[in-house]
Amino acid sequence: MSFSVAASLGTHIALRNTHEARIKCLFMYKREENNKIGFKFSKHKVVQSKISLSKQEFSELDERKSPDEVREEIKKCYELINRLGRGAVYLGSSRMGPSHSHYMQAQELAKEIANLLDCTTWSGAGPGLMDAVTQGAMLAGKPVGGFKIGKEAGEWTASNFHPYLPSENYLTCRFFSARKHGLVDAVVRNNSFDKTAVVALPGGVGTLDEVFEMLALIQLERIGSKLPIPMLLMNYDSFYSKLLDFLDDCEGWGTVSKGEVASLWKVCNSNSEALAYLEEFYGISSIDKSKNVTKFHSTYGSPS
Repeated sequence: MSFSVAASLGTHIALRNTHEARIKCLFMYKREENNKIGFKFSKHKVVQSKISLSKQEFSELDERKSPDEVREEIKKCYELINRLGRGAVYLGSSRMGPSHSHYMQAQELAKEIANLLDCTTWSGAGPGLMDAVTQGAMLAGKPVGGFKIGKEAGEWTASNFHPYLPSENYLTCRFFSARKHGLVDAVVRNNSFDKTAVVALPGGVGTLDEVFEMLALIQLERIGSKLPIPMLLMNYDSFYSKLLDFLDDCEGWGTVSKGEVASLWKVCNSNSEALAYLEEFYGISSIDKSKNVTKFHSTYGSPS
């Protein structure tokens, strides 16, 4: 009789065969020979009552049974964006804390961009550089929104948790696909008055995943085809220099066209370079900048 393991329940394992019989596993042990896993069963012993899982225990198995689950979460992302407004989307490490120099640079950059573009700031609403941009935007007195995931590197591992952002300003996503829909939609420009940007801060695997997805969407004109979207790669302390060298090698191998990647984003080594690029991209004059500052002071008061 053949069987497959359906689910693990502590010292017992629920088994399923072609006849749907439930067999009770007395215990499991590891054979020393050939590193095989062995099971000992009681002969012909059938569990009379079905093994059941609580709703919480079964959620990970059930949540993808219908595309409606993902669709509903995407809908919630769009509703949050419509309420808070599109703006600058930040991608970056959740591991670089307040003591890191990139944290302070990211905080200042987010503050300056929020004032310059007069827009909402979006991120993963987690720790590290995401926290830096959240604080920077709040210092500018601008709206902040986020799309969390249930688990982040560092201390913020509790689902749907943020130490100071109002719960209505962020959404904790179960599905990465929905979260990515949210991050993309938050940066799409619907009209010429919208001022948005993708800002890629230093980061690890998750950041690179998001960076290259955004880059590919711009390359394929899935976003920014009618109204271009600026994408900035913040190369603090030459953080991304080796990645840029690799992309140059790709040109040599012929996997990307000559100058193609360089045309899709702006590599910035400092905040001042990034701000100057955005001013040029959107044609923001010194008069426009002073209007935003005046608007901020009239709303939140002059700094002491």
